[in-house]
Amino acid sequence: MKVEYGQREIPFHVAYGPWSKLSIQVEPTGFVTVKAPNGASEAAILRAVEKQGAWLAERLDAIEKGRSDAQLREYQDQGKFLHLGRYCLLHELIGTEGLNEDELRLKLKKFYFASCKQVVLERIEKYQQILKVKPKSIEIVESRTKWGSCSSNKALTFNYLLAMAPVEVIDYVIIHELCHLTHMNHDRSFWRRVGSVMPDYKEKEAYLDRYGHVMTM
Repeated sequence: MKVEYGQREIPFHVAYGPWSKLSIQVEPTGFVTVKAPNGASEAAILRAVEKQGAWLAERLDAIEKGRSDAQLREYQDQGKFLHLGRYCLLHELIGTEGLNEDELRLKLKKFYFASCKQVVLERIEKYQQILKVKPKSIEIVESRTKWGSCSSNKALTFNYLLAMAPVEVIDYVIIHELCHLTHMNHDRSFWRRVGSVMPDYKEKEAYLDRYGHVMTM
């Protein structure tokens, strides 16, 4: 869904649940989620978001400015990089003293590989038990086209850049690939299985579709 404020469009994702009132959350990347009570009408949601148009525009402008500043600084001590859904200063992620740009880039890449491996291995055990499946192997890789994959011999791979995403988005990719161990195609049975574990998986898909382009080195 989306609303217009001034000359801009503000897209947002709606997550329904057993909440008593509507709330609006803005991720550090600019992804807007509206948590609405079950049964809330589309018209009521739009009115509520429109009332917050000025605040949302201000928040999103600040995020965009921060992103632009981060692009200008990049591989410097005060450069900003995503980690688990929030922007961090480069020196908060890795040691930077005495390193040139190429060395910083390589060290940061190693950090993301290690971070992704740690998070995936910690989180996947829980979902293996829920789904009653077990992959043959798990590998963290570099990929320009996929966040995760499942081969015919039950080997799972995960893109190291997932370490930039919020943990719940990483969880979605883990669940997605684990479900492929029993449903290789994206048929109805597959999506029902995904939804049985993560009912709001479409919100996580939307996050990757909209902000995957900023999850890059």
